Amino acid sequence: MQEFIDRYLAMLQVESGYAANTIEGYRRDLRKLANFFRKHGIADPKHLSKPLWVQFLSSLKAEGLSSSSIARCLASVRGFYKSFEMGKKDVTFEGMLKGTPKQWSQLPKLLSEAEVTRLLNLPIMDNREDSRDAAMIELLYATGLRVSELINLEVGHLNLDVGFLQATGKRDKQRIVPIGDKARQLVSEYLQCARPAFVTKRTSSALFLTRLGRAMSRQCFWKILKARATRAGIMKPISPHMLRHSFATHLLDHGADLRSVQMMLGHASIATTQIYTHVEQARLKRVHDEYFPRKQRTKAIGGLDHSQP
Repeated sequence: MQEFIDRYLAMLQVESGYAANTIEGYRRDLRKLANFFRKHGIADPKHLSKPLWVQFLSSLKAEGLSSSSIARCLASVRGFYKSFEMGKKDVTFEGMLKGTPKQWSQLPKLLSEAEVTRLLNLPIMDNREDSRDAAMIELLYATGLRVSELINLEVGHLNLDVGFLQATGKRDKQRIVPIGDKARQLVSEYLQCARPAFVTKRTSSALFLTRLGRAMSRQCFWKILKARATRAGIMKPISPHMLRHSFATHLLDHGADLRSVQMMLGHASIATTQIYTHVEQARLKRVHDEYFPRKQRTKAIGGLDHSQP
C-alpha cells in the first residue's frame, strides 16, 4: 500500500508540479487510508470494496474531523484511485467512490473588525521580535496572503515606495497585491531597525527571519499569532487563515467588488471567492434579526405578541 502511495505522490510532485505543502497534505490524507487498510489486514489497494469504503467514511467521522477535512481527505483518495486505475483494465472502481456524503455548509471562521483592531493595535515592545511579529501580522491582514505566501516572501518581493508586493501562490502562480499604509510603515521599521539584528552568516533572503537568521516556519508563526491573540484578549481559537478570511470579508463589508477580492486572494475561480458573500449574507441576517422593529416579540400575557398593532 505504501509503495503505491509513494509512487502517486512522486507523480504529483514531478509531473503535476504540486507544491511541497500540498504533497504533505495528500500524504496525511492517504496515511489515514493506509492505516485503515492496515487495521483490516489489507495490503493491496485493489482490495477496496463498497462495504470497506463505507467503513472508511464512518471512521473519518468517528475521528471527529471537520467537514472540510473529511472532504479534502476523500478528494485525495479519489485522486489516488483515479491514478491507480489508469491503464489497468482489470481494475475497476467506477462508481465505488460515489455516494460520498456531501460537505455540509460551513462558513469560514473569521475575526470581527473589533477583534482585528485589538490584535493589530497591541503596543509594540522594545525588542526585535515584537517589531517583526507586529509587522508580519499587520502585513498578513493587509494583504490576505496565505501563511505559506507570507513566510516565503523575500525582501526583493517588496516595493514599499509604491505600496505593493509580489506573492507566489499555489502552483507558483504570481500576483501583485497592494500593501496598505500601516503595513508599509511597520514593515519599513522592521527592515530598518529589527531585521539587521537577525542577520547571521547563514541568513536567508526571506523577509521575516528567526533568531537564527533563517526563514520563519508555519508552525513558528502560528505560535506567534496565538500568543499575540491571547495578549489582545481574543480567547477563540485562531489561525493564520482566519486573518485571510477576515481580510476578504471586511473588504466586501466596505463595498469592495468580488472580482478585485478574487485577484488579491489569488483564487483561480471567482466561485471560491463567493463564499465570502455568504458570510456577509449571514452577518446581515443576524443584524436584521436583532434590530428590525417588526420582529416577533412574545409577551407573557397569553404568550401573544402585543408589540405590533
